[in-house]
Amino acid sequence: MSEPPGARLSRVEVAGGEIAYREEGEGPALVLLHGFLCDSRCWRTQLAGLSSEFRVVAWDAPGAGASEDPPDTFTIGDWAHSLAGFLDALRISTAHVLGLSWGGILAQELYRMDRPRVSRLILADTYAGWKGSLPGSAVEQRMVRCDRDSRLPSTEFVSRWVPEMFTEAASQDLLDEMTAIISDFHPHGFRLMAKSSAETDTTELLPKIEVPTLVVSGDDDRRSPLSIAEQLRDAIPGAELAVIKGAGHVSNMEQPDAFNDHVRSFCLSA
Repeated sequence: MSEPPGARLSRVEVAGGEIAYREEGEGPALVLLHGFLCDSRCWRTQLAGLSSEFRVVAWDAPGAGASEDPPDTFTIGDWAHSLAGFLDALRISTAHVLGLSWGGILAQELYRMDRPRVSRLILADTYAGWKGSLPGSAVEQRMVRCDRDSRLPSTEFVSRWVPEMFTEAASQDLLDEMTAIISDFHPHGFRLMAKSSAETDTTELLPKIEVPTLVVSGDDDRRSPLSIAEQLRDAIPGAELAVIKGAGHVSNMEQPDAFNDHVRSFCLSA
């Protein structure tokens, strides 16, 4: 796995398995949860840009990055339990929790399971689960594609997936950075994360969320369009919506300064 500059990779034992993570800064904990083809490297600019105000922690979920693969039976609830154990191991009792795409689904599940753990919730380019935000036919098409593509050679897989994460204006440096990350994806973990997305529907949870919530959306997100962000904003009491101009699905990488500004202002607000 290629290493970017910045926060070094650490490891911690959780429930008999190793979880890898990166950490920078001191202060209130800000926990970053990546999407299903990424790992903690996708948060490079948040680890650097937000660590002056927060203790920024980005994990490699089981089935991603330098962490071990989970069992075949793993569900979104199991990932939430694993995340809670990870936070216990790092002695983080409460945190601002920021989830991107699949990580946003996981953030909602953590809130469902362990509400006192989450002080603020940031849902970026995500869903109420695929089941809760997409037509059944679209969910089925995604599942078929994920299963099929997960078995492709890495170079062909990357060429199909990297471009749709960003706008057409994305720089070659950005595409190269994401290529390095996605080239290391775990086929097994990817399939399980896709399955968990397809099986999850958080629509009944959204009106019950009682912590301050920020919904973030790239204005050119082709995987989780603005209409889904508006669905989340409208369903969660008092939620705010921040639209990142010139950003696609991985808005934190494509427009890191704007993304960080929104997150910083939200987490520091009274």
